[in-house]
Amino acid sequence: MTVKSEKTKTSRRKFLITAGAAGAATIAMPQISRAQTVTLKMQGSWGAKDVFNEMAQDYVERVNAMAGGRLKIDYLVGGAVVHPFQVLDGVHGGQIDGAHTVTVYWYGKHKAASLFGTGPVFGFNANEGLGWIHNGGGKELFEELQTQIMKVNVKSFFAMPMPTQPLGWFKKPVTKAADMKGLKYRTVGLAADLFQAMGLAVAQLPGGEIVPAMERGVIDAFEFNNPTSDRRFGAQDVAKNYMMGSHHQATEYFEIMFNRTKFNALPKEHQAILQYAAEAVSSANEWKGMDYYSKDLQELISKDKVNVLRTPKDVFEAQIKAWDGLIKQLEGDAFMKKVMDSQKAWVRRVVYYGMYNATDYKGAFDHHFPNVLKI
Repeated sequence: MTVKSEKTKTSRRKFLITAGAAGAATIAMPQISRAQTVTLKMQGSWGAKDVFNEMAQDYVERVNAMAGGRLKIDYLVGGAVVHPFQVLDGVHGGQIDGAHTVTVYWYGKHKAASLFGTGPVFGFNANEGLGWIHNGGGKELFEELQTQIMKVNVKSFFAMPMPTQPLGWFKKPVTKAADMKGLKYRTVGLAADLFQAMGLAVAQLPGGEIVPAMERGVIDAFEFNNPTSDRRFGAQDVAKNYMMGSHHQATEYFEIMFNRTKFNALPKEHQAILQYAAEAVSSANEWKGMDYYSKDLQELISKDKVNVLRTPKDVFEAQIKAWDGLIKQLEGDAFMKKVMDSQKAWVRRVVYYGMYNATDYKGAFDHHFPNVLKI
């Protein structure tokens, strides 16, 4: 009896150890992606020194970290494979698998693209604009534009609510809207139509071509995006008057796009990583922008001796009037009218709440930092 009991106990222990090991393996396996390793080639629309290039890499780092080596993005700077303004063609055609860009760079293919980042100013900022993208019908409308109207083989996500873009850089201060008439001015997208309606001659150029164009006299003035990008490519070396605030691009964000065929072929877990990494980096980019842009604006003032001025109210009013005329034209396209109606419905509800409820930030700032704001 004793021998038999010992043998029974030994057999039972072996069974339990074996079963336990198998169970542990069963539990552990789902935690490890069994998908085939995939490398995606992504190009930005930005030069190597631009802060936007750094922000694109922030997205890539998040994807690569979360994917655990099973999905990897190789990132290339603007122009490495295709022209910075031609990344949509590159992604659609498969020359590159993805791109980090803005919709306004391909608005020449359909002006509705500019409504998803650089459209009329209805009163919403870029963060509220991203709210419209995610919760107000924007992403569904963009999907309609891509798949039903343009029929491009592209899948996109949005990230980084950009602060209002300055009116830009001028050789002489702008004191009224009339000062801008006749200037050769760089901007992009529907903002080009806006400034043309205000009497400017517009050239649409990538960021890396702006300073050389200014030096050669091809343009007299320009805007790009923010104090950090502007300072890094040397805006302060070709103009000394920086006009802050404008209605031309006040609700913009990055477009992170992928070849739709490639995206659809990925495992669902990898599709989710590409999507949710865009949401994660949106906040990270915004916080980085707060830090970088504010520091560089102070450096432009203190080190580069730039004359930083608030854009006159007269210019804002002229821009609103010009937008009114453009909106009437754009509404002739049924899809564009549908997009703008959706945006206005979102703004009427969301911005109403935000403005009614917001505290008096300017009053509090003036109390603690008297005579700093000259507006």
